[in-house]
Order: sequence, then C-alpha cells, then structure tokens
Amino acid sequence: MHYLEQNGYRANAVPNGKAMWAALESSRVDLVVLDLMLPGEDGLALCREIRARMDTPVIMLTARGEEIDRIIGLEMGADDYLPKPFNPRELLARVKSVLRRSRSLPRNLQPEDARLIRFAGWTLDPVLRQLTSADGVVVPLGGAEYRLLRILLNHSNRVLSRDQIMELTKGRETDPFERGIDAQVSRLRQRLRDDPREPAIIQTVRGEGYVLCARVEVVR
Repeated sequence: MHYLEQNGYRANAVPNGKAMWAALESSRVDLVVLDLMLPGEDGLALCREIRARMDTPVIMLTARGEEIDRIIGLEMGADDYLPKPFNPRELLARVKSVLRRSRSLPRNLQPEDARLIRFAGWTLDPVLRQLTSADGVVVPLGGAEYRLLRILLNHSNRVLSRDQIMELTKGRETDPFERGIDAQVSRLRQRLRDDPREPAIIQTVRGEGYVLCARVEVVR
C-alpha cells in the first residue's frame, strides 16, 4: 500500500470482505487488489461477487501459483493475477496497466449503459460478465475475453485490425505481440462455440484483422 501511495495513488487496506464492501460503498474505488488467501474467507467468491455487483477492475493476489488457480480466477472475472511473493514495482506496473485498459473502453461500452446485449443467439450480461446461449447454458468470461467481446460487439460488422484491437483492449505498450490477440480470439471463439475452421460469428479477414458478423441488439 505504501509503495502505491509513494507513486501517487490513494490506497486503503482493509482486513476482510466486510470491510472491503464498506469501502466500496462509501467511496469511489477505481481498482481492487484482492488477496485470495484472506483468513476464513473465499477470495474467489469475493471476486465473483464483485463482478456480479460492479465493474470495478480486480487484480488477484495469491500464494498459490498453480495455473489452474490463475485460470479459475480469471474465469471469475479478475482482470489480472499476481502470485506472491512479488516485487512492488510489478504490482505497480499491473495496476497501471489494468487502469489504463479499463479507461480505454469507449463510454458506450460501460456496463451501466446496457442491461443485456444480444447477438447471434447469445445474450451477454455486462454486469455479471456472463454469456448465455440460446439453449440456456451460462458461460463466464475472463477479463480479457470480456473486453475483447465488448470491443467486437461495439464495432460489429466492421473489420478491426490487430493494432486497433490491441489499442482498444490493452494498449500496444502492454502487449506488443499480435499473436496474443490471435490467442484471445481463439479462446473467445471456443466460448461462443464458433467453429475455428469455419467461424460464423468472429471471422478472420486475411491481411486485415477480425470482424464480428452479427446483428447486435442492446437492451437498456
């Protein structure tokens, strides 16, 4: 906390989930750094509840570095994941990165502007960050998957280059590799049951980028 304050951020440390909710309800919070190893509490459940109630970005901290924990955390809606022990400079860098990404979303992508978004037989709940298929199957989205989908939905039927997607979802300085975008698109296609050999929803335009081919209906 002190390192963040030394670098210009106002930081408030709280000991448990109850105190966290009190802080979130009493003042504006731009980002939550959530330790999953809180005594007597399930950090993953807290992360899921934060995502269900608000769109405040979450960076998860945990002493457990196994990949499955990271994957579960991201699927709960966390925006980033940092195993302990870590260098305070790395936490600062991740805080800056997550805040920059969240603020790069155009205003009309903020969840309060849309209650539900429907496209290609799917329904996206922007508050819960969940997809629901036409047959009622609920699919949670990780932070990166959610941001990518929101960008594609906001520019439906328009080709976006990898450079444009990187700028809108993360910022070029945080992920300069185009293959990172390709991997994100591949994961999102899996979520949408979009055949990678002949995708119908997110199509590849050779030499240009990607396009979400669907009529988008916004329910406010």
